Amino acid sequence: MRIGAQFYTLREHCKTHDDFALSLRRVADIGYRTVQISGTCDYPADWLRDELARNGLSCVLTHIPAARLTGKTEQVIADHRVFGCQHIGLGWWGFNEEEGIGYKTFLERFTPVAEHIRDAGAYFMYHNHDQEFRHMADGRPILAHLAEDMAPDLMGFTIDTFWVQAGGGDPAQWLETLAGRIPCIHLKDYAYGRKMAVLGEGNINFDRVFEAAEAGGTRYMLVEQDDCGGEDPFECLRRSYLYLKANGFE
Repeated sequence: MRIGAQFYTLREHCKTHDDFALSLRRVADIGYRTVQISGTCDYPADWLRDELARNGLSCVLTHIPAARLTGKTEQVIADHRVFGCQHIGLGWWGFNEEEGIGYKTFLERFTPVAEHIRDAGAYFMYHNHDQEFRHMADGRPILAHLAEDMAPDLMGFTIDTFWVQAGGGDPAQWLETLAGRIPCIHLKDYAYGRKMAVLGEGNINFDRVFEAAEAGGTRYMLVEQDDCGGEDPFECLRRSYLYLKANGFE
């Protein structure tokens, strides 16, 4: 399994092309060779391709806004071909009927998107937060229903270790449950007080996570820390990188 950096961690440092380019260089200098692009300024596909190549990086996953995924699916696919990314992700869905973003709406909107992406040779990925662990009428969580209603060839899952635990789940158990459809995961530690932490500085059992991820076919483990608690996010990414290196990953 390869380790990478999720650029949502660095979103405040990627608001212009110049800052985004500098952030790519700084991440490469830490030692990362793969990235997920999410939360940055808009970018032309060929610009990202060239900046990735300049820094010896590859983009293995994105998060694309829901409106762009549904409204400009073909363009999204074409852009990903330019910078060589196979996994096209949706980072959030609220599953709130009152706000018009309920479960049935998700299936109606994203089943055709996922089919289009699949037919183009790429893979649609859904990233969980904690709301996917709310129980539906049958007493099972939303995440279990998603796994049943979206076929494995249509949608994979970017399991986020922090948000699984925040939702009351077991990250390793869900990696086992979704084995075969988790090419990418988000590594994020969970510290006392529901705080996000540098890997190894919280309380998630990552030995079990690593074992379950490898057994389930995960290829990329992407470090993400939405909230660095006032610390420099580059420093947080560096310490997480060193933790993963010490555990034998690169």
